[in-house]
Amino acid sequence: MIRLNNGFQLLFNLLWWMPVFYQYQKQAGLSDSQIFGIQSVYYVAFCLLEIPTGFLADRIGQRRCIQLGAAAMVAANLLPVASPSFAGFVAHFLAIAAARSLVSGASSAYLYEYLHEHDADAHYVQAEGTARALGLWAKIACWPLVGVLMHVRHEAPYVLTALSALGSLACAAALPAITAPRGGAHPPAGRVGLLDSARHAAKVLGTSRSLGPLMVQGVAVFTLARVCQVNLFQPLLLEKDLPVADHGAVLSAMTVAEAVGSARTGWLRSRLSDITVVSVLSVVMALTLAATTLSGGPGTILWLCVFAAAAGLAYPVQRNLINAAIPPTPYRATLLSVESIVDRGVCALVALAVGAYLEADRLDALLVHAAAGTCLLLLVVGVVLRRLRREPPEAIIRYRPRWRIAQVRMQIRTPVEGQVAADAHAPAHPRPPASECGWGRGRVK
Repeated sequence: MIRLNNGFQLLFNLLWWMPVFYQYQKQAGLSDSQIFGIQSVYYVAFCLLEIPTGFLADRIGQRRCIQLGAAAMVAANLLPVASPSFAGFVAHFLAIAAARSLVSGASSAYLYEYLHEHDADAHYVQAEGTARALGLWAKIACWPLVGVLMHVRHEAPYVLTALSALGSLACAAALPAITAPRGGAHPPAGRVGLLDSARHAAKVLGTSRSLGPLMVQGVAVFTLARVCQVNLFQPLLLEKDLPVADHGAVLSAMTVAEAVGSARTGWLRSRLSDITVVSVLSVVMALTLAATTLSGGPGTILWLCVFAAAAGLAYPVQRNLINAAIPPTPYRATLLSVESIVDRGVCALVALAVGAYLEADRLDALLVHAAAGTCLLLLVVGVVLRRLRREPPEAIIRYRPRWRIAQVRMQIRTPVEGQVAADAHAPAHPRPPASECGWGRGRVK
């Protein structure tokens, strides 16, 4: 399953047209206002579709939702070939928004639930990081070829992307089913209406007292990475007098650093708890952006590569924290979609602030203020999480409804009773270290 997930993530996210889509649309006769207007429509559509597609994943199954997303991606990338016009590109990006929103929460939820079903939770972070790293390496290898391929055949970037999406659909079709999805005391998501599903998901969000703070902690990672790599990347390099011709090489170097970080998540996790890892890496990302204000061109490139490596290390660990904080529920994909909306909503607000700072020619002040705001946010979240972790289990159970009390009792009683019988026939084995026994990772085993 992990190999199929790696193949799916690599092929689904391999957008061959990414480096040339602006020029492609210009050659199709679109103006700058039309091109950037389409981008605005795409981001709005993505946010609006997140919650409905999360509900859909919980109702029909995460695996089927992944398959629908892959099929939508195939169709989306054939639209510019069939209709290279303004309407065709609007339909293209709307279909991509639908495809990505179908997959965004469902893929992570499916991977986590499947590994949990097979008692392989420890593999989740590495599986998430490896899939992300392979996708980044594929982009590094393929993107330099796009310009040449476009000269050979004009629509080649979109045709190759559609073929890659077709390969991701084959991987999604081969994914094994989850035979025993965890639902706890909740009714199955497919047996309730949309409003009832929203109500049950909201109850789950309120039940897990650490889920909200962890989502806020993840906002720092996602927002910093998005704003740096999309909104501030070129303005920052131009501020350092780096020629536009070198920007592609800098982006490739950052992608390499991020891929290396994504594939090496266990390096920090063996030394620190997951919450500490995400907090430390978020601070590193913020401080490296602030450090570019004191550096020239070469120093800025170095700091950006450190920033990308920290983002690559942080992302899989942060995804594991969120999944581990979600209690047993059939609404996992919906809750992950809520997190995605929070991230993108904050990004939209930050983008407005970025525009105001750049309009006033205050880029250095923006970077320093972003670093200070990130550190302050993480300090508040750290205090809240520390207080939650210090509360005894009895205090946490006291705040939970009756169905959760019964569920916690069953989770405590059943493994112990089963273990007594199992230990009578099992060979002696050393006791696991304290770092693997629960509270350090934010959950009780």
